[in-house]
Amino acid sequence: MIRVKTSSPEETMSFAVKIGKMLRGGDIIAYRGGLGAGKTTFTRGLAVGMGLPDEVSSPTFALVNEYRGKESTLYHFDMYRIMNAEALETTGFYDYISDDGVIAVEWSENIDGCLPDNTIKITIEALGGDERLITVEGDERFDSAGN
Repeated sequence: MIRVKTSSPEETMSFAVKIGKMLRGGDIIAYRGGLGAGKTTFTRGLAVGMGLPDEVSSPTFALVNEYRGKESTLYHFDMYRIMNAEALETTGFYDYISDDGVIAVEWSENIDGCLPDNTIKITIEALGGDERLITVEGDERFDSAGN
Protein backbone atom coordinates (compact mmCIF):
# COMPACT_ATOMS: atom_id res chain seq x y z
CA MET A 1 0.00 0.00 0.00
CA ILE A 2 1.21 3.48 -0.79
CA ARG A 3 -0.17 6.90 0.08
CA VAL A 4 0.59 10.05 -1.83
CA LYS A 5 -0.57 13.57 -1.06
CA THR A 6 -1.11 15.88 -4.02
CA SER A 7 -1.77 19.62 -4.00
CA SER A 8 -3.30 20.20 -7.44
CA PRO A 9 -5.12 18.41 -10.25
CA GLU A 10 -1.84 18.46 -12.20
CA GLU A 11 -0.02 16.64 -9.35
CA THR A 12 -2.86 14.11 -9.09
CA MET A 13 -2.65 13.50 -12.82
CA SER A 14 1.15 13.22 -12.70
CA PHE A 15 0.95 10.55 -10.00
CA ALA A 16 -1.69 8.70 -12.04
CA VAL A 17 0.61 8.77 -15.10
CA LYS A 18 3.18 6.80 -13.04
CA ILE A 19 0.52 4.24 -12.12
CA GLY A 20 -0.72 4.08 -15.73
CA LYS A 21 2.77 3.18 -16.98
CA MET A 22 2.76 0.14 -14.66
CA LEU A 23 -0.66 -1.21 -15.65
CA ARG A 24 -1.06 -4.47 -17.55
CA GLY A 25 -3.90 -5.91 -19.59
CA GLY A 26 -6.48 -7.50 -17.31
CA ASP A 27 -5.92 -5.05 -14.43
CA ILE A 28 -9.05 -3.80 -12.69
CA ILE A 29 -8.97 -0.58 -10.70
CA ALA A 30 -11.69 0.12 -8.15
CA TYR A 31 -11.95 3.80 -7.21
CA ARG A 32 -13.32 5.08 -3.96
CA GLY A 33 -13.97 8.75 -3.37
CA GLY A 34 -16.87 11.15 -3.24
CA LEU A 35 -18.19 13.51 -5.88
CA GLY A 36 -15.44 15.83 -7.04
CA ALA A 37 -12.66 13.80 -5.40
CA GLY A 38 -10.70 13.57 -8.65
CA LYS A 39 -11.48 10.10 -10.01
CA THR A 40 -11.85 11.32 -13.59
CA THR A 41 -8.69 13.44 -13.30
CA PHE A 42 -6.86 10.37 -12.05
CA THR A 43 -8.23 8.32 -14.95
CA ARG A 44 -7.01 11.00 -17.36
CA GLY A 45 -3.52 10.46 -15.91
CA LEU A 46 -3.85 6.68 -16.22
CA ALA A 47 -4.71 7.09 -19.89
CA VAL A 48 -1.64 9.25 -20.51
CA GLY A 49 0.56 6.74 -18.67
CA MET A 50 -0.86 3.97 -20.84
CA GLY A 51 0.00 5.93 -23.99
CA LEU A 52 -3.61 6.89 -24.70
CA PRO A 53 -5.05 10.37 -25.39
CA ASP A 54 -5.99 12.31 -22.25
CA GLU A 55 -9.44 13.20 -23.57
CA VAL A 56 -11.07 11.28 -20.73
CA SER A 57 -14.52 12.32 -19.57
CA SER A 58 -16.78 11.05 -16.83
CA PRO A 59 -18.82 8.03 -17.97
CA THR A 60 -21.79 9.02 -15.78
CA PHE A 61 -24.38 8.97 -18.55
CA ALA A 62 -22.68 6.49 -20.87
CA LEU A 63 -21.89 3.94 -18.12
CA VAL A 64 -18.62 3.04 -19.91
CA ASN A 65 -16.19 5.01 -22.05
CA GLU A 66 -13.55 3.21 -24.12
CA TYR A 67 -10.15 4.69 -24.86
CA ARG A 68 -8.19 2.68 -27.43
CA GLY A 69 -4.55 2.94 -28.31
CA LYS A 70 -2.21 0.92 -30.50
CA GLU A 71 -1.17 -1.36 -27.66
CA SER A 72 -3.76 -0.97 -24.91
CA THR A 73 -7.36 -0.12 -24.12
CA LEU A 74 -8.84 1.56 -21.05
CA TYR A 75 -12.47 0.91 -20.11
CA HIS A 76 -13.75 3.59 -17.73
CA PHE A 77 -16.94 2.56 -15.91
CA ASP A 78 -19.30 4.53 -13.68
CA MET A 79 -21.30 2.31 -11.32
CA TYR A 80 -23.12 5.14 -9.52
CA ARG A 81 -26.53 3.83 -10.58
CA ILE A 82 -25.65 0.10 -10.36
CA MET A 83 -26.70 -1.26 -6.98
CA ASN A 84 -26.46 -5.06 -7.22
CA ALA A 85 -25.07 -8.01 -9.16
CA GLU A 86 -28.21 -8.33 -11.27
CA ALA A 87 -27.99 -4.71 -12.43
CA LEU A 88 -24.27 -5.16 -13.08
CA GLU A 89 -24.99 -8.14 -15.32
CA THR A 90 -27.09 -5.95 -17.63
CA THR A 91 -24.14 -3.57 -18.24
CA GLY A 92 -21.96 -6.13 -20.01
CA PHE A 93 -19.25 -5.48 -17.41
CA TYR A 94 -18.17 -9.12 -17.24
CA ASP A 95 -17.49 -9.16 -20.99
CA TYR A 96 -14.86 -6.48 -20.49
CA ILE A 97 -13.03 -8.44 -17.76
CA SER A 98 -12.04 -11.15 -20.24
CA ASP A 99 -10.47 -8.51 -22.48
CA ASP A 100 -6.78 -7.63 -22.34
CA GLY A 101 -7.64 -4.03 -21.52
CA VAL A 102 -7.53 -2.19 -18.22
CA ILE A 103 -10.78 -1.45 -16.37
CA ALA A 104 -11.19 1.60 -14.12
CA VAL A 105 -14.41 1.63 -12.07
CA GLU A 106 -15.85 4.73 -10.41
CA TRP A 107 -18.29 4.12 -7.53
CA SER A 108 -16.86 0.61 -7.18
CA GLU A 109 -18.25 0.29 -3.67
CA ASN A 110 -21.63 -0.38 -5.32
CA ILE A 111 -20.28 -3.61 -6.83
CA ASP A 112 -17.65 -4.63 -4.23
CA GLY A 113 -18.86 -8.21 -3.99
CA CYS A 114 -18.63 -8.65 -7.77
CA LEU A 115 -15.01 -7.59 -8.25
CA PRO A 116 -12.17 -10.13 -8.45
CA ASP A 117 -9.84 -10.57 -5.48
CA ASN A 118 -6.88 -9.11 -7.38
CA THR A 119 -8.62 -5.76 -7.94
CA ILE A 120 -6.40 -2.71 -7.38
CA LYS A 121 -8.09 -0.28 -4.98
CA ILE A 122 -7.45 3.45 -5.32
CA THR A 123 -9.00 5.75 -2.73
CA ILE A 124 -8.97 9.49 -3.37
CA GLU A 125 -9.78 11.65 -0.37
CA ALA A 126 -10.39 15.39 -0.76
CA LEU A 127 -8.50 17.16 2.04
CA GLY A 128 -9.67 20.66 1.21
CA GLY A 129 -9.05 22.89 -1.78
CA ASP A 130 -7.09 20.94 -4.37
CA GLU A 131 -5.28 18.72 -1.85
CA ARG A 132 -5.87 14.98 -2.15
CA LEU A 133 -4.68 11.92 -0.28
CA ILE A 134 -4.43 9.00 -2.70
CA THR A 135 -4.09 5.44 -1.41
CA VAL A 136 -3.22 2.56 -3.74
CA GLU A 137 -3.76 -0.98 -2.42
CA GLY A 138 -3.76 -4.46 -3.84
CA ASP A 139 -0.51 -4.79 -5.77
CA GLU A 140 3.05 -4.17 -4.61
CA ARG A 141 4.23 -3.24 -8.10
CA PHE A 142 2.88 0.29 -7.51
CA ASP A 143 4.83 0.90 -4.30
CA SER A 144 7.65 2.65 -6.18
CA ALA A 145 5.22 5.14 -7.77
CA GLY A 146 5.14 7.19 -4.57
CA ASN A 147 8.79 8.18 -4.94
